[in-house]
Amino acid sequence: MEIKQLTNEEFKTFTKSFNYSSVFQTTNYAFTMNEEGFDSIFLGLLEGKKIVAVSLIMIRKINGFKYAYAPRGYLIDYNNLDLVTEFTNQIKKYLGKKDIVAIKISPLLIKNIYNSENKVVGQNMSYDMIFNHLKKLKYYHLGYNNNFESLKPRFEAAINLNLPYTHLFANIKKNFRTKIRKAERDGIKVYHGNESHLDYLYEHTKKKYPRDLSYFKDLYKFFGKENLIDFYYSKLDTTEYLKITQKLYSDYQRLSNNLNNELIRNGGNNEKVMNEKIAVDRTFEKYKFQLAEATNYLREFPNGIILSSALVVKWKDEVYLIIDGYDHKYKKFNGKHLLLWKLISRYSKLGFKTLNLGGVANVTKPSKKYDGLNEFKLNFNSQIIEYAGDFELITNSPLYFMYQKSISIGNMLKPSK
Repeated sequence: MEIKQLTNEEFKTFTKSFNYSSVFQTTNYAFTMNEEGFDSIFLGLLEGKKIVAVSLIMIRKINGFKYAYAPRGYLIDYNNLDLVTEFTNQIKKYLGKKDIVAIKISPLLIKNIYNSENKVVGQNMSYDMIFNHLKKLKYYHLGYNNNFESLKPRFEAAINLNLPYTHLFANIKKNFRTKIRKAERDGIKVYHGNESHLDYLYEHTKKKYPRDLSYFKDLYKFFGKENLIDFYYSKLDTTEYLKITQKLYSDYQRLSNNLNNELIRNGGNNEKVMNEKIAVDRTFEKYKFQLAEATNYLREFPNGIILSSALVVKWKDEVYLIIDGYDHKYKKFNGKHLLLWKLISRYSKLGFKTLNLGGVANVTKPSKKYDGLNEFKLNFNSQIIEYAGDFELITNSPLYFMYQKSISIGNMLKPSK
């Protein structure tokens, strides 16, 4: 067997035919990351003239040393230990000759699958065998991180779309179904946007996400060439919201007056009517405030208010939520809940099998910091996929030693906090 650098088409053909791959193992993602300062090559292992394993290799200089990364690992049958051994030996030799100190991989090596109640519903019975074999090949496991310390999440939430439409909605937690219905009643609509709308996403994510608007545009550019990317946003129709509020205000005002007249006729002695009027007046006061709010919204935002946004990539039979966000000032409108439900509904009808919602924190070791994130994704009846995490393989020992020294010196020179 031999390893060689593949053309874009050779790599693309293999990835499309391989049974289990990720959006992060595509030429489209490689070209996007080239704009982020990474070099990239596509390597393939040949058995005769047949390609039997490939990998996207991204390379970046750190402290003057070249370091490689294979996002979501190699496209290889990890159960074929001999093949993994051969590919590892070949890739180590190939990268070492190019003065690359090491390669980090975050493989699609599933450990466990959990349901929305955090119970194990699936296990990879080959996991220990593969994991131990990787360690035997000198891959250093960087640990079972619980949150988002690795380059790709160790836990991801995914929704099975291969169900009837009514089941998909019924499987959502009751309180979320209520929020979705209310969002629609309030006049919120979801739109299929385009590149010109990506600034909505940037505004929603700039305080929590390390990449900027240019990254979103690059994703849209390179995945968009093959119609593999979609952008959506939810918007409050302020004109509709005011009309809805005016009607509710009028209805409860009339109901309050009717109950008041009934109390007068009964001399104020009907406890049942009295209690009903107290409840109605409480709701009436809420709509009185909402009426003033809706009036101001229409005055300030006659074209509507952007509430949430989402960028998704379509890869084979999976839809991957690359990045999403929402405007915290208008969280109460539940625009993100409605947006996600519309994604579930749309892609299910289009025949996609899975909607991957991206990373979550470790569901077996809850972290208060990420409780909200986990709860939101799990409430849509997601399953949680647990992967192995990151591994590092040294490909050039002398240079790696110098690289480690440079990191140690760099840390020493950092100012103390």
